[in-house]
Amino acid sequence: MDAVYLEIRKIARKIAARYPRPDFYRAHPSETNGSRRFYHSDVAILRLREDMAGCLDDDFGHGMGHVEKVAIDAGTLVIIESRLAGHAEDRVQRNLLLAQCAGLLHDICRKEKSHAEKGAETARDILRTYPLVPEEITHVCTAIRNHEAFSRLERLPARQARIISDCLYDADKFRWGPDNFNHTLWDMVGFVNPPLEVFVDHFPKGMALLKKIRGTFRSRTGRRYGPQFIDMGLAIGEELYQVILTDFIPPP
Repeated sequence: MDAVYLEIRKIARKIAARYPRPDFYRAHPSETNGSRRFYHSDVAILRLREDMAGCLDDDFGHGMGHVEKVAIDAGTLVIIESRLAGHAEDRVQRNLLLAQCAGLLHDICRKEKSHAEKGAETARDILRTYPLVPEEITHVCTAIRNHEAFSRLERLPARQARIISDCLYDADKFRWGPDNFNHTLWDMVGFVNPPLEVFVDHFPKGMALLKKIRGTFRSRTGRRYGPQFIDMGLAIGEELYQVILTDFIPPP
């Protein structure tokens, strides 16, 4: 990454550090801790983590660091939503497994066209060797197909499938908040390495996309807490943009 982007990234992270942890984590500490413990202890998830470590590139903002956060947050959301739906605790734990599988696998084909569709096909092949029944594999793959913003949403008659799909989507879009300016944006810049003028020209378009994402959260919990993630991202981005214009773009 060019020195100028390293400096801008440093500024972005300083701005982001001033913001508190989103309310989602403070409001649901037991579910967050439960999902995190599961992620670090379940045999199938541990195996899938090892499998995925060699399949994901960290140079495009959607590597292992990204999918781990998505998996854990999707798990947290699924615990909350499954209990709200009245599921028995054994079903809650099964949903947690499926949500974390979906989180780890959702960006496996990130650099390809129609990456959600191709990712779902690849995930099905991978999960055939895991201790999941065919219906559960279908739920995971459907969630992966449905995780892209602004695309046609597949109708899901099964409540379990809807919960997993909605929670994966929301956990993935949580990353469009502070995470975007701490990590994702800079990984993508490092991969593309655009001229600073191009980066600055595209910045308002990216901010406009963030605003559109704000109204797309799908689960009840996601709709409650997701907009705050985006609002934080917008505030960080707006402040950063002004710094870039003032300190990095020479006057005409």
